[in-house]
Amino acid sequence: MTTIEHNHPAAPDTREPLCSIVLDQSQRVHQPGEMLRGEYQIDAVDPADLRAVELSVLWYTEGKGDEDLAVHYFERHAAGDDAPTLHELHRFEVALPNSPLTYEGVLIKIRWCVRLRLFLRHGKDFVAERDFQLGEVPFAQPVPS
Repeated sequence: MTTIEHNHPAAPDTREPLCSIVLDQSQRVHQPGEMLRGEYQIDAVDPADLRAVELSVLWYTEGKGDEDLAVHYFERHAAGDDAPTLHELHRFEVALPNSPLTYEGVLIKIRWCVRLRLFLRHGKDFVAERDFQLGEVPFAQPVPS
């Protein structure tokens, strides 16, 4: 599922971009060392309003204590680069690391996602994410007291 969040409020006459992130494999669980392949496309925005697009494959933690985030893969395309226009379909491919594996703990969770960040004119930016699971660690169970 793709979710869109605004980091800055949109002007009343500005449409939110539609971002599509599709992974080639139909399963949500991916194994360490596997190639993660997919594509993304941006619609409902004037191509002249796109300043840059960043794609990241990253993990982050949720839960008690400090939250961590680490980027495993990153690419940036800016307007005027030799790349095709920013709103067109783009493919990506990245080898997944051995760790950390996705983890659903009682106190902490480790999540993986593909994140697409759009930078628009006038300082606006939008984020879309596609979650996936790396590895198959069983869910943690609370210890009975």
